[in-house]
Amino acid sequence: MLFYRKQNNSSMLIYHFSFYLVSFVGHMPLQRPSPSGDRSSHIDNLVRKLGPTLPKDVLKGFVNEAKNETGSINATPKTQQKKGIPIPPQVVMQPFTSKNISRINGKAKMKSDVDESEGFCDLKYGSYCIWREENREEMHDSMVKKLKDQLFVARAYFPSIVKIPAQSKLSGEFKQNIQEVERVLSESTTDADLPPEIQKKSRRMEAVIARAKSVSLDCNNIDKKLRQIFDLTEDEANFHMKQSAFLYQLAVQTMPKSLHCLSMRLTVEYFRDHLFDKELSEKYSDPTLQHYVIFSNNVIASSVVINSTVVHAIDTVNQVFHVLTDWQNYYAMKHWFLRNTFRDAVVQVLNIEDPDSYGKATLSHLTLPVEFRVSFPSNDSAPAINNRTQYVSIFSHSHYLLPEIFKNLEKVVVLDDDVVVQQDLSALWSLNMGGKVTGAIEICSVKMDQLRSYLGDHSFQKHSCSWMSGLNVIDLARWRDLDISETYWKLVKEVSMKEGSALLATLLTFQDQIYALDRVWVLSGLGHDYGLDIEGIKKAAVLHYNGNMKPWLDLGIPKYKEYWKKFLNHEDQYLSECNVNR
Repeated sequence: MLFYRKQNNSSMLIYHFSFYLVSFVGHMPLQRPSPSGDRSSHIDNLVRKLGPTLPKDVLKGFVNEAKNETGSINATPKTQQKKGIPIPPQVVMQPFTSKNISRINGKAKMKSDVDESEGFCDLKYGSYCIWREENREEMHDSMVKKLKDQLFVARAYFPSIVKIPAQSKLSGEFKQNIQEVERVLSESTTDADLPPEIQKKSRRMEAVIARAKSVSLDCNNIDKKLRQIFDLTEDEANFHMKQSAFLYQLAVQTMPKSLHCLSMRLTVEYFRDHLFDKELSEKYSDPTLQHYVIFSNNVIASSVVINSTVVHAIDTVNQVFHVLTDWQNYYAMKHWFLRNTFRDAVVQVLNIEDPDSYGKATLSHLTLPVEFRVSFPSNDSAPAINNRTQYVSIFSHSHYLLPEIFKNLEKVVVLDDDVVVQQDLSALWSLNMGGKVTGAIEICSVKMDQLRSYLGDHSFQKHSCSWMSGLNVIDLARWRDLDISETYWKLVKEVSMKEGSALLATLLTFQDQIYALDRVWVLSGLGHDYGLDIEGIKKAAVLHYNGNMKPWLDLGIPKYKEYWKKFLNHEDQYLSECNVNR
């Protein structure tokens, strides 16, 4: 992608400049002046929440890498610990607006030459750095980069040469070559754009620079000029890095154009054709059937969840799906599920924002399951770059309306819209949860003690596991008996001023009310962890794409997207017209 390549080019410029600094300055210590600041305060403000502020000399690590690249790769753990930056022992992040994030375990396994600068990138820009490494391209347009480097070196020597009267001829040649290269670079951004005689121009520039090196000059002047260029390039690299990270975050939080097109097309078609508008209300409220609930504003995502569930179901006659959505996507959802059949299962689309239909059991807007990034070191002595990151998804406000919306039902299974079902789920309906309100997958890699900075003084068992949404079995009768919804709303008011209040209120509400499902039911991490075992993916009953890189996004992890895309109807007219099948 273009924004990544810009950043990559800037990084390469810094790499080359580090070489020239070593060549020209030699024994002179490199003391960088204070940076001139970001070129765009607007971009800086937009990405301020992406990570903690790091030392200004982060990019100075590139200079050290240029002088001793092999030493960095083979550094001992002790050395790495000395170079690392201190971080809090555990940090809980707000959804998509976090101020801290670190690496996942799988990264170190995939790339053995992870250096300290990679760790800094992760801490500052989060999962953007993971995506960047997986999509890194080979360096192209090497001649353009070479010309830029020559131009910078020439500009560093020219002010000193022009002050020497005896070197007036060399000064004139310098000026002429600098102007020629500047003109070429102003008209060319790739090697393909360069004129045929560019090799001759490059050799002439090299010859002029070589002659300048043979002249006795004041190294302080050249050193000063090179450092000025270095700082300007570093600022440019910082700007492009922040801009790229912002664009990445924008891409993972924004609905793709193809999905927006699909939603608009379906909405228009709904009002054109009412022939399909039929209801099977007798099944929607029958407590003897298997009821699945999906909160979603994404037509394709909810369709994949339903399709994957019925494909693997032994018996679909008893399956009823309830898709809870918002005003904006209600008619698109309704038209899609009226024109598509899923074996013998039935689908009901509900608008959770419609006060005329559900009265008090409505919200001003639909809220989807909330994801929190949780980052902490794998052990007390581990360097920052080895930190573990988990995405913990929890219930949203909308989940606490379930007992009111489905007054006649006693049990439902709630599926997030970022899951794919690979096995029959009928066994969930015969679970004996021992009086617990909800069955969920526990995440024992995230202990309650590791969340203590956000749980405050509230009492939790220190080594108890946290849990997450994705696949949840809910006993609505028990929910009503314990008045879980009222408890949650009271806690939300009490902790509303605290950071991570939604996480705290949910954990407090369901304390001692979680029935731990067998871990074979769900495999999570397909939206952020590149290192998952393929055999484990194939054996899991449900795949959960928790994380930033959802399977319907271009930024989704390619090797995991195939498990999601195979449940799309690739022959559908609307999908083809809106280019959803890419």
